[in-house]
Amino acid sequence: MHFTITHPMHTHPYNPEFVTGEGVAAVAMAAEAAGFAGFGFTDHPAPTQRWLDAGGHDALDPFVAMGYAAAHTTTLRLIPNIVVLPYRNPFVVAKSGATLDLLSGGRFTLAVGVGYLKREFAALGVDYEERADLFTEALSVIRAVWTSDDVSFEGRHFRANGITAHPRPLSAPHPPIWIGGNTAAARARVVTFGDGWCPFPAPAVLAQTARTAPLDSVSRLGEAIDDLRRRCDAEGRDPATIDVTFTNLGGGDPGGDDFDPDRYLEGVAALERLGVTWLQVTIPGDSVAHAREVLDRFGTQVIKRG
Repeated sequence: MHFTITHPMHTHPYNPEFVTGEGVAAVAMAAEAAGFAGFGFTDHPAPTQRWLDAGGHDALDPFVAMGYAAAHTTTLRLIPNIVVLPYRNPFVVAKSGATLDLLSGGRFTLAVGVGYLKREFAALGVDYEERADLFTEALSVIRAVWTSDDVSFEGRHFRANGITAHPRPLSAPHPPIWIGGNTAAARARVVTFGDGWCPFPAPAVLAQTARTAPLDSVSRLGEAIDDLRRRCDAEGRDPATIDVTFTNLGGGDPGGDDFDPDRYLEGVAALERLGVTWLQVTIPGDSVAHAREVLDRFGTQVIKRG
């Protein structure tokens, strides 16, 4: 099992320590030292004040921030959580991803999602109702430009003729592509385009807000993974080649006083049996010092015992 974190800007307002270069580097280096395998950032270039006041959060630009983290680490994979792919032209995403993969020594994973905040789409001039089509076309473009020269593409939203974008990513054949979302449609996209599936725990209310399918128990996750495997079999793909990320629901909050590492490890084992290969771990965002303390303790109590 591999463990990853998202830079802890969980609330609005955030602690300003986390948006300094020193803060980003400190969290990334502490995660790497503790044995974490991945580190990333969320993607909200234009959130509304209403969403922030209702419990949303601010964000750094994920590509810029991951580049900064890469310069201060050596083994940590750079995994955004997640890039909202319809927000950006796919040729620009491909260039940013290739650059980050090359400069980090092949440590980039492109984790992407469809997105759900209508007003953020509007602010960016992107048609919310077309987001699924934009997403699918963008995935085709990115894989093509990462692996081929003289690329031509004719879609509803993107058209290109004879594009060769070098330098290529260092990872071969290209950086892993993980696809977010809890729905059957997301799993279908994984089988066609992806190297990983990254659903997230979502009780009914959150699922409605995020416009995705509820996923509120280990049993439901198991059913969804079984569905992913059936889809892989139907398309001749080996399910073992697809990573699955999730959050461990057992043992409590790693940053809380009541965290139970033994129960957490029991949850890790149960998820591993289902086929989960990466776990997203939440760390506190009240201060950099507290985040580092929790990372170090989690490394000792969980990662080194796993």
